[in-house]
Amino acid sequence: MITKITGQLLSLSNDTATLHIPPFEYEVSIPEYTRRHLQADLGKSISLHTLHYIDGNAAQGSRLTPKLVGFLTTIERDFFELFCSVDGVGAKKALRAMVRPVQDTAIMIEQQDAKGLSTLPGIGAATAEKIIATLRRKMPRFALLVRREMPNAEVQKPGVVDETFAALLVLGHGEADARRLIEQALATGQKFKDTETMIQAIYQRQANSQK
Repeated sequence: MITKITGQLLSLSNDTATLHIPPFEYEVSIPEYTRRHLQADLGKSISLHTLHYIDGNAAQGSRLTPKLVGFLTTIERDFFELFCSVDGVGAKKALRAMVRPVQDTAIMIEQQDAKGLSTLPGIGAATAEKIIATLRRKMPRFALLVRREMPNAEVQKPGVVDETFAALLVLGHGEADARRLIEQALATGQKFKDTETMIQAIYQRQANSQK
């Protein structure tokens, strides 16, 4: 399986990017959010984190076509895979719906904002409720992302964020407060090797701010 592709960005359409990797040209399906970020990179070398899916329905007699799907970061690719796992969504609908930063959509799911989710292309009220029911408990790692100016930058190791969020809840913090504390810690640019290190940094920051 191709998990990352790097080449010259030749062109962009509404839902695909064409990359030149001599002697081949690859067409990669992309969501709208990714397309917007790539507009300024035409002619440049770019990298996309990718996965494959099969387009078509053999039971209905349609042709089965392998598709390569690309994202700016691994975290967006992981979110897409989760999104596709919801009954009634699938790859095409998930791609069409990803018009906003993953963090924004994850927060809507976590906060059970069905009305907000239903404004995404192709996501109606019933599908929004299914998404919330299926994914709500899996959203902290995505909701706690800090947006980067450079879209290809890697984010904090997801396991540390998840475990720190859970630990802060056990320590008596509410969900919003725990999210705020983690976002502030991540915003410093420091990398945390484990949950204990991250929690220590959070409380040290709080102590310093109270001096």
